[in-house]
Amino acid sequence: MAEDMNKKILEALKEIGKPASSKEIAEKIGVPTSKVSCRLAPLKKKGLIESPEKGKWVITEEGKKSLEG
Repeated sequence: MAEDMNKKILEALKEIGKPASSKEIAEKIGVPTSKVSCRLAPLKKKGLIESPEKGKWVITEEGKKSLEG
């Protein structure tokens, strides 16, 4: 379940194509913001997303590669 949510978050960030807040990501995939927020730290730890500015997230090259997997 968590992996599925991670994939949706990564796909949403890839589609948005610019730094996005957890709220924007949540709206894009149709889930509560809290569901997105709790997944961001683990994704960052894995190097799949990064935060270029406070409260905004982008997908990394590593994140894009993981979607191709």
